[in-house]
Order: sequence, then C-alpha cells, then structure tokens
Amino acid sequence: MFWKFDLHTTSHIDQLLDREDVTLRELMEEDDVLQECKAQNRRLLLFLSQDHCMTELVNLITTEPPADLEEKSRFKFPNIACELLTSDVSLINDKLGGDESLLETLYHFLEQDPPLNPLLASFFSKTIGNLIARKTEQVISFLRKKDGFIDLVLKHIDASAMMDLLLRLISCVEPAPLRQEVLNWLSEEKLIQRLTELIHTGKDEERQSNASQTLCDIIRLSRDQANQMQENVEADPLLAVLESQESVAGLLKTMFEGERSEASIVNGTQVLLTLLETRRSGLEGLMDLYSQGYERSYTVNSSILHAIEPHLKDFQQLLLNPPKKSAILTTVGLLEEPLGNARLHVARLVAALLQTSAPSVCQELCKLTTMDQLLDLFFKYSWNNFLHFQVELCVASILNHSVPEERPIPGLQNHEEKPPAGPENQGEAGGEAGEPAKASDSLFQKCRLVQRILDAWEENDQIQAEGGARRGNMGHLTRMANMVVQNLEKGPVQSQISDLIKELPEDCRGHWESFVDETLRETNRRNTVELVSTHNLHSSSEDDDMESPFPNDLSLQQAFSDYQIQQMTANFVDQFGFNDEEFSEHDENINATFDRIAEINFNLDADDNSANATAFEACCKERIRQFDDAEEEEDIWEEKEINYATQTFFLLPCEGPSWTASFGEAGGNSSSPDPAGWDSPGGSGGDKQEAGWANFTEFQPFSRWELNTLHTILYTFDVSVWDIVNLSCF
Repeated sequence: MFWKFDLHTTSHIDQLLDREDVTLRELMEEDDVLQECKAQNRRLLLFLSQDHCMTELVNLITTEPPADLEEKSRFKFPNIACELLTSDVSLINDKLGGDESLLETLYHFLEQDPPLNPLLASFFSKTIGNLIARKTEQVISFLRKKDGFIDLVLKHIDASAMMDLLLRLISCVEPAPLRQEVLNWLSEEKLIQRLTELIHTGKDEERQSNASQTLCDIIRLSRDQANQMQENVEADPLLAVLESQESVAGLLKTMFEGERSEASIVNGTQVLLTLLETRRSGLEGLMDLYSQGYERSYTVNSSILHAIEPHLKDFQQLLLNPPKKSAILTTVGLLEEPLGNARLHVARLVAALLQTSAPSVCQELCKLTTMDQLLDLFFKYSWNNFLHFQVELCVASILNHSVPEERPIPGLQNHEEKPPAGPENQGEAGGEAGEPAKASDSLFQKCRLVQRILDAWEENDQIQAEGGARRGNMGHLTRMANMVVQNLEKGPVQSQISDLIKELPEDCRGHWESFVDETLRETNRRNTVELVSTHNLHSSSEDDDMESPFPNDLSLQQAFSDYQIQQMTANFVDQFGFNDEEFSEHDENINATFDRIAEINFNLDADDNSANATAFEACCKERIRQFDDAEEEEDIWEEKEINYATQTFFLLPCEGPSWTASFGEAGGNSSSPDPAGWDSPGGSGGDKQEAGWANFTEFQPFSRWELNTLHTILYTFDVSVWDIVNLSCF
C-alpha cells in the first residue's frame, strides 16, 4: 500500500540553511527556492530579508551581468532575483519598500544612458510595479521627491517596460484620493504634452510607437475608471488634457509639420482613432448600432472634432500623395505602388469620423470628395481587405446616419447645437438632417456608387469567364450592394435613395433592377449557408446489402422494424418490464408481460390485391429445402432441442378485414374449440372452401429467414414457443 512508503521529503533548502556559511547564490541554485519562498518558509524568508541579501537581489536586477558568462546562464540569477522580490511576500515587500537605500539602488537603474537592457528593464519595471501596488504610499512619496523621474522614464520610452511603469502609476494606485494626487502630479509634470512631442519626424520610430501606444492606453484606462467612479469624484486631469482641442491640435501639428513620415502619421492617427472610439467596433456592431438606435456608451467630445476638421484637407492630400514606398512582390503579382499604412489609417479615420455624424465634418468630407477617393482606392487595390472593410464602414455610416430632422442623432449630445435645417438654410447651413442628406447625395451622384458596383461586377464576370480568379473585393462589394437595397426598401433615407435611383440614366436604372432581381439574389442564395440535413442520408452498414424476401416499401417490414425499435426506447421498462405488483403476485400476473406484447398489432389487409397479400404470397412461394432430421447434415437448431414440426401456424379471422395470427398444437384432434365465426360442417374442417378464407393444406414449412426472425423475437423476450400460445394477436 502507498502509505507504507514515506513520501515526505525534507527540502534541501532547510539543510543548506543549517550551515552558517551558506550563501545567497547557493540557495538560488536550488530549483525549489521560489516555491519555498511563496510557501512562507520562515527560515528562508528571514535569510532573504537580511540587508546584504536584499542588496544583492536588487543589484542582480539592475546591473548588467558579465559578458564572459555563458549566454543561457547570464540572466539566470537576475530572473530568479526578480521572482523572489515580486513573490508578494509581505516580509520582502516591507523590507524593500521601507528601506530607502534599496529604493535608491533601484532608481539608479533609470539614470543609465540609453538604451537599457530590455530584460533588465522588464525586471526593474515589474519590481517597481509590485511595490506601487503593495507599498503605494512609500513608493509614491519616494518617486515624487525625484524631480527628474518623468524625464528619465520618457528618456527610456523606447523600452516597452517604461510604458508599463507609467500605466502602473495611472491604474494601480489605491485608494481613490491618493490616485487623484498621482494623476494631478503627472498632469503637472506635463506627461501628455511630452508624450505628444515624441510623435514627430526625426525621432526613433520605436519611441514614436511606444509614445503613441502609451497615450492610447491612458485614454482607455482613464475612460474605464471614469465610468466606474462616483459622480462626486474629481475628473481625470490626464483625460481632460487629451480631449482638449488644444492638445488634439498640437498632435495634428506635430504630425503634419515639416517633412512628413509614415511613422508619425500612423502613430498620431492611432491616438485620434482612440479618442474617437465609441466602444463599439466591427461592421455587424455598426449595423446594429444605427438600425436599432443604439445609444453609445461614450459620446465623442466636440472639441476633438473641432480640432480635426481644419486638418481634413491634410488627410485628403495623403490619399492623393502618400509617402513614397518601393514596389513589393505579393502572392497576386508585383505591386508597383503599395497602398501603405498611412492611407489605410486615413481610411480608418474617415470611417470613424463618419460614425460621429458631425454635420460640419460631413460637409467638409463631401466638399473634399474624400469618399470618392476612397472608392477609387477600393477598386484599385482589389486584394486589400483591410481597406475594403473601412470603405464598407464608410458607406454603412452614410446610409444609416441620414436620419430625419426630428430624430436626434446618437452621440451628438456634446456637440454645439446648430439651428434647425429649415427650407431657407437647409443645405449650406448644414443642419443635422441636411448634412447627412448631402453625404448620401454625394455617394450616389458624385461617387456614382451604383454605376461602380455594376461596372465592377461585369469586369469580374469577364475575368472569371476568361479563367481568371475572382476579385478579392467582391464579398465587400456584395455587402455594399445589399446595404443599398435594404435602405431602399426600409431605411432612414428610403424615399431619398429611391429618388436618387430614379434619377439614374434609364439604361443604368434598368441594369440595376435586373442586377438586384437576378444576379444579387442568386449571389445571396449561394452565400447562404444551409444546415446539413440527415433526412436522406443512408446507413453504410453491411446490413443494407442483405437481401430480404419482402420489398423495401411494404408496411409489414416497417411494422416489424417498429416492433424491434420499441425495445430500445427510453420507456422500455414501462412497456415490457415488471413492476412491483408483478413481482409480488407472480402467479397471478404470469401472462402480464405477454399481454403487453400482444398490444403490438400486426395487421394484414385481407384484400387480395393489397401489398400485404402480395408479400404473404411471395413468402409462401419461396421454395427452401425442408429440414429433414433423417439427413446427415447437421441441423443448426438441434442444440436448442426445439421441434418446430409439432407447431402449426393458423390465421384466425379477427374483427374487420384483417388476419390475426394464433398458434396451436398440431394434429387433427385439437382440444381447443373452434373459433367463433369459423364455418366448418361437422366441425372437421371440411373440404368446402369459402371465398375469402385462406387455404393451408399445402402450406410449406417455415423458411430459414422466417425461423431466424421468430427465433430473434423469442430470444429477445426470453420465452419459448409454448409460452406464446396465449397470445391473442401477434
């Protein structure tokens, strides 16, 4: 037995601690040192919390290891030291957070010249982050005394670990009053402005990317925490700065001043996209958002839109003259002029701006024909699905934002109120109903959306007819066509789109109608995924190949199949089993089970022309060699000692035009009385044969198939031939 063996093993660490000259390195060589530390091994914790051990642990995570060491063991001890310092043991946390000399050693790591070792930077950030969460007051007080702390962190922002450290300061400080003090301190240190300045031409791209990502994370974290805070809590100063018009304008100025680089444009646009987020993304979410009048969980601040609007022409220019990129080889061939990340981010920005339904922004985009340029790129770069998705979002936004004048537009509560778009000022005034209407007019008139869909479809059909591949934007083009049709049938601008379709040239209008009724309908049908049905599936079992004397479509075979299936149903016990009463009164209920079997009704239509009669005749005419006990061939039934020769099968007339099976003893002298209704002179069975009655004088013995079937029934219910004499119906 396993308890005979002593499975308790004493940790080797305890044996090492028994030595007076044990060193920290010897303990760190043990594989279970971290496990013992987290298990609160008191002796180990007391040893680790000694001054010289704590100093050595901190030095390990802040000092570059010797270069002459083997590569796989260079950072072994620094990694173990970091895990010990961040093991969330109160004794170690108290020692590290309460000893200012240890904090000074940690802080000295930031004073090194860049670049920092990325692995050591991660050890440092993890250790400081753990102290911020566990020893908040001591660590925050220490850092606030350091005047150059923010400068040093931003100096090393190219290391992603420094970005994590800043986010820890914003999100991991508790309680709320202390967190507010930290946010005010970071705001006073101009953290947002300094990060924004890092996104400009001439700086390292890694620094630009990390600075942009830090600003995006600060926006999301601040908004999440603002939603969770109580109303009486002071607003987040960092978020207020980020959403201010001055800050957004400064970001845009940084992006477009001087020589434009793709990195600064992309990173700056990512910050703008985060500011425009409304917590709902994706095309399906967009369609639900506007079709159901969904209220956004966050409304875009009007100051952000006011700051972006003057620079829309700069983004439009990027679509026309993007940063130069060399040709690239793709799976579909050589691409002489790639789309580029800058133009893709411009498309994302335009889609986000259209989702806000800001009247002045829609007016400016229509004036600049930005949507026309995006559609040009949509058809030019037929394999760039990232671009296709953004253009599709733009079309959906235009069609779904064109709401009637009396209906308020979700997400515009923070915008400055505009005068109602009456007949005298509708159009140039840019009312809430007028400007989206202009956007949809421009989409169908200037951008020629319907004509472009039809032309692109014909070109694709021609390419496929010549053996070419289907274009990569056809799926998005199909969805755009469906959006037009859906809004034409039922949408916020149904009448307006209908008028625009009617204004199309007669040949184009007829082509569109036939396209919708035939081509688009067939495409939608092919794109519909049908559920797999097992109705017509057939079994591959070998039993399907077995021949049967009965045709497959006869009701007798189906009835017998139903009979067999009944034994597999969930209520089999209720149908064929014994209840408590039957067990207690066995003698009186000996036939109860067989009475239930008798309820299975096998009815054979007495009509000679019926399928049942045909099946019966086919069975009777089947000539199979009889069993002869005198022959030397072994009888397969001999071992069971069942003699079927003594049994005779009768068909007794039942009520109605059907036959009922009954079994009786063989021989002419039957003790059973004649059944009622059997007309036999002299009671002998006579030779006279009336029409409609069966003649069994020349009835052949059971065939082998019939015997097998009968044996299966008997074996299933564990009865003998003699037991079923009491059956009234089979």
